[in-house]
Amino acid sequence: MKGVFIDASDGLAEVYRKVSRPSDPWVTVYEEERVPQEALPRLLLGEDFVIVDHTKLPTAAMESCPGLRHVIFLGTGAKSYMSPEELRGIGIRVHIIKGYGDVAVAEHAIALMAAGARGLARMDRGIREGRWPRTEGLELAGKTIGVIGFGGIGAEVARIARGIGMRVLAWNRTPKVAPGVAFVALDRLLSESDVVSLHLLLDEETKGFLDAERLKKLKPKAILVNTARGALVDEEALVAALAEGRLRHAALDVFASEPLPPGHPLTLLDTVTLSAHSGFRTPEASERLVRSGLDIACRLASEAS
Repeated sequence: MKGVFIDASDGLAEVYRKVSRPSDPWVTVYEEERVPQEALPRLLLGEDFVIVDHTKLPTAAMESCPGLRHVIFLGTGAKSYMSPEELRGIGIRVHIIKGYGDVAVAEHAIALMAAGARGLARMDRGIREGRWPRTEGLELAGKTIGVIGFGGIGAEVARIARGIGMRVLAWNRTPKVAPGVAFVALDRLLSESDVVSLHLLLDEETKGFLDAERLKKLKPKAILVNTARGALVDEEALVAALAEGRLRHAALDVFASEPLPPGHPLTLLDTVTLSAHSGFRTPEASERLVRSGLDIACRLASEAS
């Protein structure tokens, strides 16, 4: 069994070389930033599996890749780049990787929360422009954080938040319990939380989860943190809530369209802190991620033998 890693850019090729082992299936590595869909049939010709980080795999293009049986997606958000259900229909299984970046993303969410609470992005921009914009911050100790989605990342956010003295509310689609965490109805979480942090998987059920109606239920002057997927939030409604002053701040690592287009309304607001979908990007997380992908390839090779 052999495969190809089609978009090992941003240092992932180096990570691959560091964590790969002689016993792994053969993998051809391409350090491409963006792979056009018309190139997929050529790149995937004769391959059993493909490892993919950020390339879109339209079903129509994948139908022209005979012999390919597996997609190993480096992360959990495969549905942002392909339709696993449609690919299954043409005989291609999609494998995702969970847990590799729980600590990294949770720490990033906490960093965004703190930056939003203290207005760090606004002050940084102002000082670089020669001004001295001192902002009044929000103390987080004693405040309430609402964690929406209580998987590995949400649980880690809750742990850190408790450590800095925050009260933790949580809502999850399936029942859960955790020490020191109160699981409550969604409306209560929205109305009582000084900070709301999103940690849901994106699917048909959660797309547009925080719509205009739910955004109106947020506690006045709350901070919204999103390190999950941009499509979970109605961006137009979010911009309106920020412009009207109903929210204190939005601290965002993910967006409906990435990269965020120049001049996007979110870039024009002082009450927004932005990062470039980088919550998972630490050396430790990247090594766990790529090694986990190769472990899946090893398992598939073993099953095929």
